[in-house]
Amino acid sequence: MAKNAGVSILQEQTKLKLYSYWRSSCSWRVRIALNLKGLKYEYKAVNLLKGEQFSSDYSKLNPLNYVPVLVDEDIVLADSFAILMYLDEKYHQHPLLPQDLQKRAINFQAANIVSSSIQPLQNLAVLKYIEEKVGPDEKFAWTQHHIGKGFAALEQLLKEFAGRYATGDEVFLADLFLAPQIHGAITRFKLDMTQFPLLSRLHEAYGELPAFQAAMPEKQPDSVKT
Repeated sequence: MAKNAGVSILQEQTKLKLYSYWRSSCSWRVRIALNLKGLKYEYKAVNLLKGEQFSSDYSKLNPLNYVPVLVDEDIVLADSFAILMYLDEKYHQHPLLPQDLQKRAINFQAANIVSSSIQPLQNLAVLKYIEEKVGPDEKFAWTQHHIGKGFAALEQLLKEFAGRYATGDEVFLADLFLAPQIHGAITRFKLDMTQFPLLSRLHEAYGELPAFQAAMPEKQPDSVKT
């Protein structure tokens, strides 16, 4: 049997489940990875605004009550970074990390800037807390400040490595974290991107890729017009 045929059969037999919320950037990056690797999956919507993440059934999957969660037969994984690494180890088509050690490290660093220094400071729980304790207007100033700080670091980090995408002319891990974050900064938080020309260029490049297009929030079954 040809190698590619074996991969095709594996994909047909695999029944992955992704618990996702359409606007969640963490879920979004996993959707991109699944699309890049050509993996079929069942979309399980979790409405964060209705508090479905706090249901007893969902809490068994992820006691932190966040999305996404990936279920692969008897394996349950919560946290997008862990999910992406698992997918890359198990499904070798379209690797998410380059062979070059320095570029691998840069991918990890860029992904961590997004996942540790930007995204947690703009999630629903944080913004709700700021709105209640400080004021509704302050949450946008808070978000723009922390996104801008992270973007400035990313511009500096990637300027020596970027090609068509974040670390060259192939899509890797950093791009999966950057695409949702840049899109959200522009559409949800109205960040002025003129000071981030590299990230703006990457944003345009991501918009041309089918795997990224299919993962867009408005393409998801639970999307709501806002």
